[in-house]
Amino acid sequence: MIIGVDYTAAAWQGAGIGRYTRELIAATVPRDRSLRYVLFYAAGGLPPNGRYLRDLSALCAANPHVRARPIPISPRLLTILWQRLRLPIPVEALIGKIDILHAPDFVLPPTRARALLTVHDLTFMVRPETADAGLRRYLMSAVPRSLRRADLVLVDSLATGADVSRQLGVGQERVRLLYPGVNPRFRPLPATECEPLRAQLGLPKSFLLFVGTLEPRKNLVRLIAAFAQLTSEGAYPDLNLVIAGRRGWLYEEIFAAVERLGLAERVRFLDFVDDAHLPGVYNLANAFVYPSLYEGFGLPVLEALACGTPVVTASVSSLPEVVGDAAVLVDPLDQASIASGIARALGEHERLRAAGPSQAQRFSWDSAAAGLIDIYRTLASPRA
Repeated sequence: MIIGVDYTAAAWQGAGIGRYTRELIAATVPRDRSLRYVLFYAAGGLPPNGRYLRDLSALCAANPHVRARPIPISPRLLTILWQRLRLPIPVEALIGKIDILHAPDFVLPPTRARALLTVHDLTFMVRPETADAGLRRYLMSAVPRSLRRADLVLVDSLATGADVSRQLGVGQERVRLLYPGVNPRFRPLPATECEPLRAQLGLPKSFLLFVGTLEPRKNLVRLIAAFAQLTSEGAYPDLNLVIAGRRGWLYEEIFAAVERLGLAERVRFLDFVDDAHLPGVYNLANAFVYPSLYEGFGLPVLEALACGTPVVTASVSSLPEVVGDAAVLVDPLDQASIASGIARALGEHERLRAAGPSQAQRFSWDSAAAGLIDIYRTLASPRA
């Protein structure tokens, strides 16, 4: 059986779906060497010596049943051809015969094979005001069209599965739950490993941490306002807020809130943090705060739990499903709730540090990989 995987996000993106795809496929391909894989990606404009391509080369070298297949046009052009113009050029014409197509990034290319589509979330429908307008229009057309063609649909959480059925009418018989995992490098670390990173990145001695793309869904304006409320009148005089992540869209109000509230000296923007540094950054934080308005899963929350960092997150969508009883849940629409949740997490520091890694152990890439192979075999059966 030959499985074609759309590896474009993994080849281009450092975080989000890119990291999800890299972790899942790296865990899956060694488990059953009777399966063959073609990892194809839009390669136009991609530096040939980039880190993610080096990782892909290493994966193929270690697994002879896996081959990489670059398509020499850009992701944007490939999207235009397949999704906007809907040219009926099957992916097989570019990569050769496959039995199953796995598309881990919301949309399906044309194919003659059985198709597995991953829908990570429905932000563009559930929280349309937080989505980039152009991307929302594209997804409102492309995702329902892809869902109609998919034989099975993967979701990251029960919450997303319910959204897919409720919002888009996908029958539960076609939906499969596959929880993401957490890499073993995310774990409690001794101070001797973390302190050099504090100096390297210029991190303060005491800080709250957020990790994620700077965009409206992440609710950073309310987080900043809650931080201002928490630290008003001299409370927590040494506490800072560190926001790690690249600028996404509609982020201007985030920086404006920092200036408006006079927090320029206490809020630090790190931009993107390399995967190798993230476990140390989580470990150095006094608490991780993630008051997102909507998540299909929330991988940074799981990583923080695994590191033993006290977590404050929103009581909406998939997030309670991920954290269980190992985090403080808050109303993401209520600034005061976020502020009091942070205070509670700082006060329950020891309990939360102990609870986080135990909760995180419920999610592993090995389990996800085993589940994915079962789904591939279901698709290969005549009545899938």
